[in-house]
Amino acid sequence: MLNVIRLPQSARATPWVLFTSRIGYAVLIVFVIALVVYFDRGGYSEPLTFIDAVYYSTVSLSTTGYGDITPVTQTARLINIFIITPARVAFLMLLVGTTLSVLTEDSRKTLQLQRWRRTVRNHTIVIGYGTKGRSAVDALLAEGMLPSHIVVIDGDKEALAHAENKGIVAVHGNATKSDVLKIAGVSRARSVVVAPSSDDTAVLATLSIREINPSVHIVASVRESENQHLLEQSGADSVVISSETAGRLLGIATATPSVVEMVEDLLSPDEGFAVAERVVSDDEVGANPRHLADIVLGVVRSGELYRIDSPEAETVEPGDRLLYIRYADGAADTQNPLEPPEED
Repeated sequence: MLNVIRLPQSARATPWVLFTSRIGYAVLIVFVIALVVYFDRGGYSEPLTFIDAVYYSTVSLSTTGYGDITPVTQTARLINIFIITPARVAFLMLLVGTTLSVLTEDSRKTLQLQRWRRTVRNHTIVIGYGTKGRSAVDALLAEGMLPSHIVVIDGDKEALAHAENKGIVAVHGNATKSDVLKIAGVSRARSVVVAPSSDDTAVLATLSIREINPSVHIVASVRESENQHLLEQSGADSVVISSETAGRLLGIATATPSVVEMVEDLLSPDEGFAVAERVVSDDEVGANPRHLADIVLGVVRSGELYRIDSPEAETVEPGDRLLYIRYADGAADTQNPLEPPEED
């Protein structure tokens, strides 16, 4: 499991750096105690040089205790009780603690994975972290979704490392396999973005997802339009044809470049204008969406989208959601549609 799921981690020192730093602290403790002993060198069984003080500090802190140098005065014994003994405990904790930290690292990660798998739900899974997958994740983050609510599945460990750096949980494996999907928590997911590099992988992944979770919302990307019906039959709720969309934009850019600039602006939720969705307010019920303050593009009713020029969108009904154009830095909606709903 440790080789499959990669939870985001804060920057941690390598075991060798950790061990070296603690050794440095241990050496510092030895020399501090040696100085304390040397300043009270007259309180021991024989006159001490500084080398003798370092020697006594070393054998005392390491609990070797040869007994050839012993404290004989009351002051020296009090120093051993209240200074050297606590320093000895700290010295041992430094060395033993480093070893335990290295040995228990896998156990700590295992406990984190188990806790994550028990608690993850209402999240979004992104299959494929190539160009399309990264753009989808960027759009989700720009819309306000937390990185902890996104799980990426990919077979490329380097791509997963980029996702992990963004605070996203990364799962290494083939998304067409049900065990990998189950590890990613697809049975409790809110939505899945299928964006692999090939259409056949998209179809197989969609089939596997729909078999495990019949109610999850699936958005899939396909390169060729003739494969769209295969994804729809496999259970995809929405299908985006990447090649035709890119081709249309290329054609529009040739004739009217400014139109493409505006489309790019609308598709970039973190700058300029953006297409957003919100719940209608009470004072908007019964009104014509054309006459509202916002520029409304469509009405979403019972999960069905009606364009602004359709008869169904003549008036706004209770429970409708409006698809409208807003400034990217505008006020947030009452509830972000990408945020998982709060649980009871």
